[in-house]
Amino acid sequence: MLKWNGKAVTPGQLGDELMKSLESAAADAVSNELRQRISAIRHPETGEFPTLVVLEKSLGKHTFRVEGSPQLLQLVMERLTPEEREFLDIPPPARSPRAFLSYAGPDRPVAQKIAEALQARGVDTWWAGWSLEAGQSLRQEIDKGLDACTHFIVLLTPQSIERPWVKEEMDAGLVLHVEGKCRFIALRHELPASDLPPLLRGKVSPSLDEDFEGAIAQTINDIHGITRKPPLGAPPLSAGLNTQYSSAANAVAKLFVQQSKDAVFGDPSIPIGEIANATNLTEDDVKDALHELRGMVRESFGTVRPEGELFATFDATWMGWNPAEDALRIATDLVYDDAAPETSEAAAQKYGWPPRRVNAAIAFLLNRGLLRDHKVIGNAQWATHWLTKNDATRRFVKSRQS
Repeated sequence: MLKWNGKAVTPGQLGDELMKSLESAAADAVSNELRQRISAIRHPETGEFPTLVVLEKSLGKHTFRVEGSPQLLQLVMERLTPEEREFLDIPPPARSPRAFLSYAGPDRPVAQKIAEALQARGVDTWWAGWSLEAGQSLRQEIDKGLDACTHFIVLLTPQSIERPWVKEEMDAGLVLHVEGKCRFIALRHELPASDLPPLLRGKVSPSLDEDFEGAIAQTINDIHGITRKPPLGAPPLSAGLNTQYSSAANAVAKLFVQQSKDAVFGDPSIPIGEIANATNLTEDDVKDALHELRGMVRESFGTVRPEGELFATFDATWMGWNPAEDALRIATDLVYDDAAPETSEAAAQKYGWPPRRVNAAIAFLLNRGLLRDHKVIGNAQWATHWLTKNDATRRFVKSRQS
């Protein structure tokens, strides 16, 4: 019997194991190349660098999650080629609200107050007062403003209600609204709701007359999706949830988080049937949850083993500590403190953390390429032995402190 990478194999299996090693090496090369490519991208204003988490890694199939601010993620998407973007798991950037404000000339003072309030509260506003310049095509600039808007706002007054130009802009806004491209908002000033055109009587049209500032503030909140509805309370017996994942994925993650002794790979290893029984999920629900948690768990022959990233992601929900914050503390010491801990065990002693907590923070750093990985035989209690910084560690610390 032969041994390959510490595992007993027969001579006939040696070729398969060698091929797996070659595939793993090729995947590592692709992972490292893309990590270097992305880690070199820096936001010019904030100085923030992105971090890259490897979710899946096999020959010809790689999935990476890029972490950073929305502005930085947008920059990453712009810098990479379409082929490179296919390997990335980046949520599409939220479309910032853009308003088109329609009004009649005599109502310009009121329209200006509305436009300035919108602009000051994060709503990029097309308003003729600052969107039109000498020599520009009036029709083309209005068309651009309409095409880009997420919210069409019309100021309806006794003067504007019959103006042909306002009617044309309202027609365009209603078409965009019907096509699902924007919301249509009618603001009334010195105009009763009964005087609205029939098509608008069925829509909520706030009046600016009694409380101008309050009505505009509420309109801005509505545009940003800030609801007046009280926040939803926790359901009975709820122990908290990571809202980025389904309730089934949370249940499975919680089981591993609470049963793990040291937060290392395979701790614990639980058959799918036992997971189903412990979480009151069907086995199909468990499999769907595992698919959602891909990159954080590994399933083989019906048994599920957690990766370190599961604890790095979910410990903050149920364990009373936050691996991301712990990781930043460790990384900061490695960068700035000459007496920084050199090993995982030394980190546990310095910070007074159990191995369970240290390993979750180390997993956060390792999976983002923020530490060099040092596996040592006979050191199974720790995710890595030596804590060795690299250039990415320094960039991570500077980005999070800026």
